[in-house]
Formats: sequence, structure tokens, C-alpha cells
Amino acid sequence: MAGKLSDFAKKNGVKYFLINFTDLKGVQRSKLVPTQAIDGMEKDGAGFAGFATHLVMSPADPDMFAVPDPSSVLQLPWRPEVAWVAGDLYMAGKPVEQAPRWVLKRQLDAATAQGFRMKTGVEAEYHLISADGTGLSDARDTDPKPCYDQSAVMRRYDVISEICDAMLSLGWGPYQNDHEDANGQFEMNWEYDDALVTADRHAFFKFMVKSIAENHGMRATFMPKPFAHLTGNGCHCHISIWDKAGKKNLFEDKKDELGLSATAYQFLAGVLAHAAGLAALTNPTVNSYKRINAPVTASGATWSPNTVTWAGNNRTHMVRVPDPGRFEFRLADGAANPYLMQAGFLAAGMIGIAEAKSAPKRLDIDMYADGHKVKAKRLPLYLIDAVRAFQADKKLTGALGGAFTQAYAAIKTAEWDSFSRTLTDWERETTLDC
Repeated sequence: MAGKLSDFAKKNGVKYFLINFTDLKGVQRSKLVPTQAIDGMEKDGAGFAGFATHLVMSPADPDMFAVPDPSSVLQLPWRPEVAWVAGDLYMAGKPVEQAPRWVLKRQLDAATAQGFRMKTGVEAEYHLISADGTGLSDARDTDPKPCYDQSAVMRRYDVISEICDAMLSLGWGPYQNDHEDANGQFEMNWEYDDALVTADRHAFFKFMVKSIAENHGMRATFMPKPFAHLTGNGCHCHISIWDKAGKKNLFEDKKDELGLSATAYQFLAGVLAHAAGLAALTNPTVNSYKRINAPVTASGATWSPNTVTWAGNNRTHMVRVPDPGRFEFRLADGAANPYLMQAGFLAAGMIGIAEAKSAPKRLDIDMYADGHKVKAKRLPLYLIDAVRAFQADKKLTGALGGAFTQAYAAIKTAEWDSFSRTLTDWERETTLDC
């Protein structure tokens, strides 16, 4: 009997499927499978050698299979004979517990068991740079305050409109595109949805933006801080918790000053309490900490947090409340794994709900200008600090799972060790004459 994916292929003229998974460093891996073979792949999965990816495995481990989830299938608008489908990893018939999509699915299942359904939206910022990666793609984009620059966004109309048209064709409901705060930086927004749907779309969005940029002779990067003097690439995550049917927003309370329920404040308290460990997931690279702990940029503000604080509609904090019934978590950056970012926020928030935690005092101040006047817990300064905080946070790691925690910490520690062993030009310039 034909499977769901072969039906999709027949209906849409698809010749090949990319059976995809995202590894622990956020790298997307795929097998390109002809439609004639997709029925078998839908049943048994596409085979991979796990050791060859950024997962903690051995060359002696058996084959790892990515079983495609038909509900996630997306036809490539820029190459419509190909479709992309997210896969769930199995080895020896059991889920690969360290796989990011499984980590998120486990958190969602745990929330569902308590009658909760998380809905999310993301704001994924990126830079359009030259094909060789050495500078911006638009030599005229030089204004020190380039945000919303009409001429600059229109000079990149061909790229931006093609990406937006693609999202429209996919039914994502994109609703705005803009030039962001850094030269060469853009942001594109689409409608929120169930967390797993948003995570799959976020993963595909990064692939799509890079692919379309390449077709136009450019390179797109989501690197957190690609240019030292410019604002970095954030990935703000908007979160609300709904009832199991997805009909009632459990974060909303019209009687509250900010429109937030007791459940929402407990969720917020959980995220703030576990922020240091969460940073290892939301800010997962060495470069990430050059964004959240950056000096003032050319535009006058970094637009990224460095303290564990929250406020109403105020972008200088780690968390803001832009509207009743939802939070904008501003910590994550462009390198964040689409699945692990959401899994981390949900795990921390659910701890807050389970413990009926009280949110700390709201700080209605400009943290950039007046943050020095208050005592506020600071975010980690370096990747290794975040990884150590993550390992020490037994409640957070317990919720996310031991197999994942050990694998992720091992990979990130190795990444830090590799960086630490690298001699930089700065070291030679400043210490060669010691």
C-alpha cells in the first residue's frame, strides 16, 4: 500500500525526498531518496552512521535510522521536484535519546500529560554577506542606524521576496520582513504554531534562507556575532501555553496588569531560575557570548540581554511581555538548535509550574542605561561557564534526560577545548614580546 509520502509525491510532482535530522551542533543531515524508494524509507527509515555526525556515538555502533514524519513534509519552493521531511532517529529499534527532535518531543509529551500544549513563534535574524564570507553583500549598507531602512531592504528585494513568497506558498502565514539593526541584517516573521511545527519550520527556514541566498550569489549566516562592531543575530522565541485542545491560552488573564495568569508567572519563574544552564542550549557556541556580553555597537545598542531580568514591553531585558498571554524570550541567538531551544524553555518553565515558583520582581528600567543601579544576576560570560551551569543544574538536566545531557555536554566541552587550544592573531599581537 502506498504511504503518505508517496501520495504527497504523486500529488505534487516530487521526484526526491530529503530525509532530514538535526544533530547536537545544529547541523542538518539528510539522505536524498528517490520517490520510488520512499515507501520503504517511511516504514523503516533512512540509514546513517551516527558516529559520522555530531552525536556522541562509536564507529562500532549499529546503523541509525531516520524515520520520516509525514506531517512535517515540505516541498522546496525553489526546487519543487524535491521535498524535505524531518526524521526521528532510531537505533536497534529504540529512539536515539540524545537526538534533538526526540528531546523536544519528550518535553511536549510530558506537558501534554499535564494538560498543557505549547505554542511558539520565532524571530530568526540573519546577515546576507558576500559569497566568500569576508564582508557584507551590499557595499551601500553603511548607515549607523540601518534598522527598517527602506532602500537597503529593497536593494535585497529579489532575495527577501523569494523567501517570503516561499513561506506564503508553504502556508506559514508570513506577515512582515525588515532590515534589522545591523548593516546587512534581516528578519522575517511568520505565524506561531504548535512547538514541534515551529521547530521543524525553523530548521527548514535556515536551510531555505541559505539555499536561496546562494542562488543569488550571496551567503546567509545566522552566526550570533559575525561582525564585532554590529548588532548580532538573535532568535527571539515567543511562547504561550494552551489547554490540551489548543483552544484556550492558559497564560492569559485579563485581570492582571500585564494580562498574565498565575501559570504564566510560574513558567516565567522557572525559565529565569534556570537561565544560566539554559544558555548552553540557547547560546551554544563560543561566538554566542560575544553577542550577549558585547559592548555598545555602531547602532548604539546590542539588543541582546546580559542579565537574568524581565519587564513589560521593554527590549533591554532577557524576557519581555509584548502582549497579554505570551512571553518573548530574548536570550537565544541564531546558532540555537531549533529543537533544543524550545525543549529547554519548556523544561525550565514546567519546573516552575510544578514547583509553583514565584517570579522575581519586574524591573521597569532601561537595563542598558541603568542596569548598574540594580543587583541582577548576570548571564554566563563564556560558553564553558554555561556548559558547567547546565551540568550543575540537576533539575533541568533531569527533565531533559541523562543520555542527552551527557552527550551534549561532551560535545560542547570538546568545542570549548578546541577553541582554547587555538592561537589567535590577538594573542600574537599582544603577547609575542612577553
